[in-house]
Amino acid sequence: MPASITLSNLSWSTPDGRALLAHLDLSFGAERTGLVGRNGVGKTTLLKLVAGELQPQSGSIAFGGRLGILRQSVQVEEGATVADLFGASEALAILHRAEAGDATADELANADWTIEARMAAAIERVGLDAEPETLLTSLSGGQRTRVGLAALVFSDPDFLILDEPTNNLDRDGREAVIALLAGWRGGAIVVSHDRELLETMDAIVEITTLGARRYGGNWSAFQERKMLELAAAEHDLADAERRVADVVRSAQVATERQARSDRNGRKKAARGDMPRIVAGGLKRAAENTSGNKVRLGEKRREQAMEEASAARKRIEILQPFSAQLASTGLPPGRDVLRLERVTVGYRPEAPIIRNLSFAMTGPDRVAIAGPNGSGKTTLLALITGALQPSSGTVSVMTGFSLFDQSVSLLDRSLSIRENFRNLNPGANENACRAALARFMFRADAALQQVSTLSGGQLLRAGLACVLGGAKPPPLLILDEPTNHLDIDSIAAVEVGLRAYDGALLVISHDEVFLENIGISRRLQLPLGEEVLL
Repeated sequence: MPASITLSNLSWSTPDGRALLAHLDLSFGAERTGLVGRNGVGKTTLLKLVAGELQPQSGSIAFGGRLGILRQSVQVEEGATVADLFGASEALAILHRAEAGDATADELANADWTIEARMAAAIERVGLDAEPETLLTSLSGGQRTRVGLAALVFSDPDFLILDEPTNNLDRDGREAVIALLAGWRGGAIVVSHDRELLETMDAIVEITTLGARRYGGNWSAFQERKMLELAAAEHDLADAERRVADVVRSAQVATERQARSDRNGRKKAARGDMPRIVAGGLKRAAENTSGNKVRLGEKRREQAMEEASAARKRIEILQPFSAQLASTGLPPGRDVLRLERVTVGYRPEAPIIRNLSFAMTGPDRVAIAGPNGSGKTTLLALITGALQPSSGTVSVMTGFSLFDQSVSLLDRSLSIRENFRNLNPGANENACRAALARFMFRADAALQQVSTLSGGQLLRAGLACVLGGAKPPPLLILDEPTNHLDIDSIAAVEVGLRAYDGALLVISHDEVFLENIGISRRLQLPLGEEVLL
């Protein structure tokens, strides 16, 4: 039976009754499908329904083939090994007993003599160096994700179900996963915000508050279609708004005409030119006609306004974010940052960074690159003063703001508006509201408490509070800013950083993000080499 997954009239609501997925009809075949949409719209819920971890409240799911599922984080039991994750511990034990001459005749007859070679090939395929007996607890989270994907492919499923497989992976890990998916010829459903990975997909399914829609082709093809849809939605909105104006104008004309007719009728009745019974009948007929016209006009107005509202909702989903920011005033020749022969670590006998020299001048845009554990976050701690060098000097010659992954520069107990006023004490209320509105926090949205925000909203709020003021800081330092953000949120961050004219120092493994924010240099760790881009 060919690999397939079919969702028919599928619906699911949260425990508090909020409809998350409604009447979905989708089919997935032996192709790679990227599942995209804003955080909270139901992507992971859909995967759990497909995997059988949740039951639909209505509708059905039909399968053809075997599923292989990779969670966002690979759970680790104490003492578990790579072989345990592959489900190969007993088969390997039989081979070891055979090598020692202790295997029974039945074990020898049923032994899988190729399992070690096949496991090694699967692990190599994801770019990992690990042995079957390697303890999972000795691997980083990213390494466990990679070995989990290797075990998944090793089991030879018909369908891969992957939830954010490249999250928290370094560059090598991302490239290994992207290459694996690029070469996968079975079915796959992949929830991801990784645009490089989405470029390897055969189709994109987008989930929005309006439902789910399938687009043939990869991420670039999807983007082109979305731009066409935005143009069509803007055209539809203009048409709908014209119809609303026409209906309102027609209603006004009809009201004025009816008022003139009513005045003429009253004058005629007052002169006594017709019998009272006839005048009364004409009055009732006029009232009925007027009432019918009012009801018809109201119906037309409501229909036109509904069409305009629907077009606005489509534009809200399709419209890309845009931002205009005040200048930092950072001149091209101004020294921003200088490290001279720096050595640093958390233990003097085991430095993480050795003898590093590095400088930034003017509106420089630099990415700190390197595998996990190479010292990238340590370097940021050194630059921001959270860590002191054991030798060498660190000089930061401008003001700066640090955006760590939790955006800790914002006070969680305060609203976005209150945070803005705290970080920009000279701004008045109008300037505050205007700045937040530029980052899509309009009206009551600006009053949301920071602790209630999603990851994407949180980072956007941080950028609004820091960059939206009259004088943004000359240097921004960002540590993996796009981790756990949906694609729309990443795009909003990119727009904000492109509009910023100061210096940027960024840790990120997302090459598309780095390209989109105009990174011009790369500092490679642990060697400390610089590469001009």
